[in-house]
Amino acid sequence: MSKLTHFDEDGHPHMVDVSGKSETQRIAVASGAVLMSADAFDLAQDPNNKKGNALMVARLAGIMGTKRTSDLIPLCHPLPINGCEMDIQPMADRSGYKVEALVKTQGKTGVEMEALTAVSVACLTLYDMLKAVDKSMVITAIQLDEKTGGKSGDYKRQDRT
Repeated sequence: MSKLTHFDEDGHPHMVDVSGKSETQRIAVASGAVLMSADAFDLAQDPNNKKGNALMVARLAGIMGTKRTSDLIPLCHPLPINGCEMDIQPMADRSGYKVEALVKTQGKTGVEMEALTAVSVACLTLYDMLKAVDKSMVITAIQLDEKTGGKSGDYKRQDRT
């Protein structure tokens, strides 16, 4: 069984010491979805709706979330983010949007949490922007799709949606 790296020998939480690690290029891609009513879906595509362009605001919120990950997740290292690309696209098979984040750094630890946070914050922002029309929206399938770099090697989700 693998040892959880965020706990010491006595079971106490601690920040992992990365001082001995080499800096490498780190990339992570995460995705998620927001499912909603047809009315909310249509409103999200209207750049002139009362609250503003919901998709653009959600993209910006995702980027901002990336930069604040270590403030939100207790044991995450603050990292220099070299790039964050957010993509929000209508889903082909249902009323909703797929949200994807690609995050890059050159560092001693990965950016998986930053990519997952970006997606989460973007999805929550879509909910906030559209909740006046549909409070029953569902935020779902937030997942790490792939990552490169680091000691644990590369990872690519096999059932990527």
